[in-house]
Amino acid sequence: MTTAAALWWAVVASGIYHGVNPGMGWPLAVSAALMDRGQGRLIKALVALAAGHLIAMAAILFPFSALLVLAQWQREIQIGASLLVIALGLYLLVNRRHPRFLARVPPSRLALWSFLAAMAHGAGLMLVPIYLGICRTVETDAGHAAADTLMGGNAAVAASVAVVHTLAMSLSGGAIAAGVYAWLGLKFLSRSWFNLDLVWALSLVLVGGLSLWAVF
Repeated sequence: MTTAAALWWAVVASGIYHGVNPGMGWPLAVSAALMDRGQGRLIKALVALAAGHLIAMAAILFPFSALLVLAQWQREIQIGASLLVIALGLYLLVNRRHPRFLARVPPSRLALWSFLAAMAHGAGLMLVPIYLGICRTVETDAGHAAADTLMGGNAAVAASVAVVHTLAMSLSGGAIAAGVYAWLGLKFLSRSWFNLDLVWALSLVLVGGLSLWAVF
């Protein structure tokens, strides 16, 4: 239970981190609200960003829930996923350029932008080792469980991880966006912009390393 609780807290913490990170889109919500001069536009923008992020998380996590070999080769799959997360973090440390295709997405398609941004930055991939760890804590006799039972249980965990993570991301990012819109304004963005690209890359390496350590 202690391990499971720690993993779920990791899901929440990563969501808060993604929400605070400007690269996940909350400044776009502020910009949309200021242009339309309406708080309703801010909420709509945040919902669109959350929807895109949730779809990206599900697109990464659900394929793992369909793997019948997950129960038998779970340890090996988690090792591979951890190494992949570490490799992505190291790549982002070397390559600091933002994906150019994100700039080509029109401001009216925030959900699409959020989906592509999450995929490009490896936000969903960061959750894979955590998700696999949570699956390992679920009490299931894999040797006797039917295939549909295993797949259904893994899919339920994947959905829960995606929803909890996105809620944490939306609440933290939404709180910052609302504060900037209501009190701080665009001057705050221009003077106090914080770039978390380096921290993002290092966090990928850290999550992958901790997951790899937990396997052994």
